Amino acid sequence: MKHTLVIRDLTLKHRQRTLVDRAELTLRAGQVHALVGASGSGKSLTSLGILDLLPPGVHSSGATLLLDGQVVDAAQLRGREVALVLQNPRSAFNPVRSLRQHALETLQTRDLHGAEAEQLIQSTLQEVGLHDAQRVLDSFAFQLSGGMLQRMMIALALLADSRFLLADEPTSDLDVVAQARFLDLLERLVAQRNLGVLLITHDMGVVARCADQVSVMAHGRIVEQADVHRLFNSPQSQEARTLLAAHHSLTMESCAP
Repeated sequence: MKHTLVIRDLTLKHRQRTLVDRAELTLRAGQVHALVGASGSGKSLTSLGILDLLPPGVHSSGATLLLDGQVVDAAQLRGREVALVLQNPRSAFNPVRSLRQHALETLQTRDLHGAEAEQLIQSTLQEVGLHDAQRVLDSFAFQLSGGMLQRMMIALALLADSRFLLADEPTSDLDVVAQARFLDLLERLVAQRNLGVLLITHDMGVVARCADQVSVMAHGRIVEQADVHRLFNSPQSQEARTLLAAHHSLTMESCAP
């Protein structure tokens, strides 16, 4: 049970309507677990439910979170053991604070200040491919591209020394070049930092490239879980077969003369 985050019986409701029904996931350090499904299946809400960052009117009932086998609550994970990367990274930053202020505030939670903090910020930005560190740190979120902000969100997660990353459709708002660079970075950090990732996506090409394990979600329920090779070669659920058929169809169309 070492280096794992287990989510059991995550149920999310809005009034009497069940939006996510008893979802169970296991994240492991050094692996990417993809959560896939059609739009509206409950993927993004599941990631928010893990950290108890639910929208107004939505509540959780009875989820159990286990970190390395020990029961924890969402507040113990949020911003410490688990970081969140959003589909629209611009929304995650305070528009009137520079990225340097965001980075310094993150390190204050680890009681790191002064020259030590500044050195760590510089090296972390280099690690995530933000080589013009001074310009980036002196900028505000609206002055940077979506790809740069995604990298900055990853940098903040590393500065917080988070062991797990919840990435909600992190490539959907990026152009194909920025997508490839982001996925290169993610794969490298998983390998080098032993980061555990929950990757939420509907892009089966991204799943094929990055994922070790896959959970398929439909109508708020997880209907299939398998390693990535078994899912692609022998999908058991109708939802998985539909996603793969759509992926193959789009791939063939893009390759057609």
